[in-house]
Amino acid sequence: MLWVTAGVAALGLLVALEFTARRYGQPGPVADQLKEAIFAPKPGPLYGGLALMSVVLTWPQRIIAVAAAIGMDGVLVLVRWAAGVKVADGHFFGNGALLVMLGYGVIAVARRTGPERVLLLKGVGLGLLLVAGRKSGDAWLLITSKTRPTVLDQYVATADHALGSPSWLAGRMLQAAGPIGIHTLDLVYAKLAVAAIVVALYQLRHVAVERRFPSHHLVRTFLLIGLLGPGIYMLFPVVGPVFAYGPGASGTGGVQWAAADLWPHTPLPITTPHLMSYDRITPRNCMPSLHTAWAVVIFIHTRKGPRILRCAGTFWLVATLAATLGFGYHYGVDLIAGVVFALTIEAALRSLDRGRARQGIKLVVYGTAVFTALLVSYRYLPMEMAGHQEVSGSLLILAMASVIYGYVRTTRQWEPTVVAARKPEPQPEPV
Repeated sequence: MLWVTAGVAALGLLVALEFTARRYGQPGPVADQLKEAIFAPKPGPLYGGLALMSVVLTWPQRIIAVAAAIGMDGVLVLVRWAAGVKVADGHFFGNGALLVMLGYGVIAVARRTGPERVLLLKGVGLGLLLVAGRKSGDAWLLITSKTRPTVLDQYVATADHALGSPSWLAGRMLQAAGPIGIHTLDLVYAKLAVAAIVVALYQLRHVAVERRFPSHHLVRTFLLIGLLGPGIYMLFPVVGPVFAYGPGASGTGGVQWAAADLWPHTPLPITTPHLMSYDRITPRNCMPSLHTAWAVVIFIHTRKGPRILRCAGTFWLVATLAATLGFGYHYGVDLIAGVVFALTIEAALRSLDRGRARQGIKLVVYGTAVFTALLVSYRYLPMEMAGHQEVSGSLLILAMASVIYGYVRTTRQWEPTVVAARKPEPQPEPV
């Protein structure tokens, strides 16, 4: 029932996003995805989705699926080349992966029965949900830019004085690090989904043998964060310091839209904040920092892996935090909200797996209350936070730390207790 409910909810959301995006003259996630079955696809996790789907297949079936996907992509590339069809850079491969996933969906319905059909449909659904998540995210970002003409950056930037405006410091440090540091952090920031897929494949490595999915894995939390996060964007629209106080990035924004050209070299003065208008192109995707939330859950889900995976999870978390601040995409208070947001959702899913465990419900309620209090304080108490930096900054860190402590304490109670085998006492030898 959980999978059916999730599927129906996802389909309803995609349809709603499709109609909303079309109102603003853009194709929605459904039409965009169907188009990519034939036309050149945008760079995205199509082969990542195929990899997730393949966890339900045997190794020979995986080899056949990947070979078929690459073969179809090769044929389509040759057809486009022969027809003189020009495509954008990086828009070459991916159709084959999508077609293979859809093909396995047909096979599950037409050729499988019973538990095998359910398992294969779960695998196909998992892969397609990853792809649909990317498309729905693009639609959400478009909607935030079109429907929220004013942003709350001045309020958030003022509240960020409580933490010492860390994005300004991180921006200067990143520029001083030179091109190697910039390119490294840019790669980490852009390939967050790849890191998540690697961790998920490790967690789901036994599905093909056990013929069932584990009760909880990274993909569930990853997708739910992406589903709920944009709703907060709509309630709390923020574009980020590089846009609101700098020249913009990625072809959007500009000094003409900024409140002042200050980021990252000029300290931000404390002035009474106001709503400010911004362009209708830049997404309002700062509060909370979903990159931080995703990096946090990657870190959590690597704790039981081998040492190399644990080290990679730690590196990805630290590098993602550095990138979000150093590139000016987020304020420090965004990151705190992102940590609380991630732990609350992770706790909710893990509690659900344990029959709505009482400790988990308490933690979810507490995390929700802390998250709400953070947003309310950023919006209505920014001047007080900026005027009492030591107190307000300490309270922000304490609030985040309390949720972290609650999560660690609660989830440790859910871990199975390993009882050491008692060594038998030596028996006296017979006379």
